[in-house]
Amino acid sequence: MTAVGGVAATASAPPSGVLVVSGTGTGVGKTIVTAAVAAVAASAGRSVAVVKAAQTGVGPDEPADLAQISALTGLPADSLREVARYRLPLAPATAARLAGLPQMDLDACAGVVRSLASCHDLVLVEGAGGLLVRLRDQPPPAVTVADLARALGCPVVVVVDPWLGTLNHTALTLEALAARGVACAGLVVGRWPAHPDLACRANLEDLRGLAGADLAGVLADGAGRLSAGSFLVTAGASLGPGLGGTFDAADFRRRHRPFDGPDREE
Repeated sequence: MTAVGGVAATASAPPSGVLVVSGTGTGVGKTIVTAAVAAVAASAGRSVAVVKAAQTGVGPDEPADLAQISALTGLPADSLREVARYRLPLAPATAARLAGLPQMDLDACAGVVRSLASCHDLVLVEGAGGLLVRLRDQPPPAVTVADLARALGCPVVVVVDPWLGTLNHTALTLEALAARGVACAGLVVGRWPAHPDLACRANLEDLRGLAGADLAGVLADGAGRLSAGSFLVTAGASLGPGLGGTFDAADFRRRHRPFDGPDREE
């Protein structure tokens, strides 16, 4: 497994403050992108904390997303916080309701984030599923990941997949952010395949058009299986300067430009 980056750009300073990492749906690579941003920032000397707002689909003592982030980044245990956990593999509000458990409290979650932000340079908040997945729905009104970002007053890194259908999902996610006055901190492809098809290649350009800016990074599918040392190298080469890395989006698009026709490759 190697980084997907090509010609290196010049890295900027890693981001600071609070960033929410959300996505266009489940399985797009949010945890790996969160780990990548955390690893790059920590390697630059920043103190980093990670909050998982609501973890579903795992039992009380089972390793989950924060365990993977810890293994990939080496962040200390006291900088990793999980606010709510539910065994059922459903949206957090649904999982809590069906299990008869208390649903996640927005103010409590925001309080955890703010407390960590008071003593860390960067706090990353990983959402659950997509942007409008419900963290809480009882009592109304429902609370989503977007509402958490708005309550925190922070931008959102949107993790997308590269395959057919991503343009619609991404456009809807960006519209939902804009409607709530929440800034997008960039689009990151979370699972770039080893053998991208025509749709993946074409989507690189179209995703740039949706965001109004170039991609903020592309992580190779399977990056989460790397050792911590190899993951750090990959993360730095796979995230753009705005996220502290050296990924050159224009070069990546050039090297993966789509064919003029299905039977001809330049």
